[in-house]
Amino acid sequence: MDIKAIVMGLAFALMWSSAFTSARVIVEYAPPLSALALRFLISGVIGVGLAWLLGQSARLSRRQWTGVVIFGVCQNALYLGLNFVAMQTIPASLAAIIASTMPLLVALSGWIIFGNTVRPLGVAGLIAGVIGVVLIMGARLQGGVDVYGLVLCIIGVFSLTIATLAVLGASSGGNVLMIVGLQMLVGSALLWVPALTIEVWEVTWNWQLIVAFVYTTIVPGLGATLVWFLLVGRIGAVKASTFHFLNPFLGVAIAAALLGEKIGVLDVLGVAIIAGGILAVQLSKQ
Repeated sequence: MDIKAIVMGLAFALMWSSAFTSARVIVEYAPPLSALALRFLISGVIGVGLAWLLGQSARLSRRQWTGVVIFGVCQNALYLGLNFVAMQTIPASLAAIIASTMPLLVALSGWIIFGNTVRPLGVAGLIAGVIGVVLIMGARLQGGVDVYGLVLCIIGVFSLTIATLAVLGASSGGNVLMIVGLQMLVGSALLWVPALTIEVWEVTWNWQLIVAFVYTTIVPGLGATLVWFLLVGRIGAVKASTFHFLNPFLGVAIAAALLGEKIGVLDVLGVAIIAGGILAVQLSKQ
């Protein structure tokens, strides 16, 4: 792994982790699904426009189109849609912790569904991840966390797992920026249906909402997704996923620093165990 890949991985982890805090701000002042659908529409148009200016084509292979659709449905519409709704009632730090278990679920899926061999270090990592999650969930449930929001986040992380398994098929073959833009437009199209059906457009306009929306649209929305696709294309999905071990730490730290969310001792211990489990799983694959 070269220096450029390391910088890209660190940048991705920071951008990805910060998305939970900015999303928490957005849903406090605007309807979640409408805001997310609008965000994807803007990001998608920007991405496709830039790709067209760079000479990239929307003539994708069948494998790429399959990846675009699956990624757009599972990550953008389901995972992020469910998380935006959930963060109306649960802290951003908890949403970040749940989402950060995705690499563990990817490894577990490969083991159970695809029959991939998991080395002892990987098994230890999976066990550690489960222990870390149990610690955090137990502490949060005793503290009165909203169960409905918690369930939405759990369903969302399973959707994110499916999306991640589809990334490699979508990112191979070039036209990366075009693919990023198109999968965002897929997510936007799907999200507008429930947004226009069940939500009321009531927005409290202030500078916090504007800053959070612009940041989420450009940085985690377009920037992090583009960097992730490029990173997977550069070093492969297995090595790229190693950087996810930073997400529990960064997600909790950013939420605590910017939103003032309280972090307990069991949260810190659980995050450290989950991060160690993710790192162990990824190292076992290499």
